[in-house]
Amino acid sequence: MQKYSVLMSLYKKEHPEYLRLALDSMINQTVKPDEIVLVEDGPLTDELYEVTEEYRDHLYIVKNKTNLGLGLALNEGLKVCRNELVARMDTDDISKPDRCEKQLKRFEEKPELAIVGSHIDEFVDDPSNIISQRRVPLSAEDIYNFAKKRSAFNHPAVMYRKSAVLFEGGYSDLKRNQDVELFGRMLFKGCKAENIDEALLWFRSSDELAIRRKSWENTWSYIATIKKFWKMGYSSFGNYLTVLTAQTGMYIMPVKVQNWVYRKFLRR
Repeated sequence: MQKYSVLMSLYKKEHPEYLRLALDSMINQTVKPDEIVLVEDGPLTDELYEVTEEYRDHLYIVKNKTNLGLGLALNEGLKVCRNELVARMDTDDISKPDRCEKQLKRFEEKPELAIVGSHIDEFVDDPSNIISQRRVPLSAEDIYNFAKKRSAFNHPAVMYRKSAVLFEGGYSDLKRNQDVELFGRMLFKGCKAENIDEALLWFRSSDELAIRRKSWENTWSYIATIKKFWKMGYSSFGNYLTVLTAQTGMYIMPVKVQNWVYRKFLRR
């Protein structure tokens, strides 16, 4: 199988123990990564520096003097990844042991693909406490149509071709939904993608996540992204109007109601 890199970004508000679990899950993949590129996005806490020192032999560290935000930080890390295939990973999630092996196999079977993702299992506190599953469309055609108005991928669970991401200019400077904007551009320009019909990552859910979802910054960036898709001819005006209405409604409703909507209608 091809060699691959892992790309992660870390900032000061992350939890040291979550970082350990995330790193262990990548180090112990059934097909081990050739490298793990970790971007320190601005100064970290002493506790986080202790973890990066503990895993020093496994990491290639890129240091940003100031916090750039996830998208721009990932661009800095992507530049130094030495492999064509790059597995994204967040510092508070846990990849299942055979995640990367299955994604590498899909790339071998279909070398025309630029992105391979999967479903994710969402958990609270411990991976055994799964509360929901975020499922995504599987085929290239379904992904192309779905991404016109909703995220067709689970960002922490994707593996992609470095050359394809860089060719489209990498991540934008949006503070939220950078992946939605990037992958939409890639799909519109002809990049092919598939999702594996299996949850390959445990995604950590929490009250903090619910608060971030409800932020105006998150709402605005999502609406702005779909508006951009409409302007460039990818999404329709109807898609944009639907997203504008839905996102505004989600922002207005209380967090508890928003969480119920996510679990009732947007999750399994």
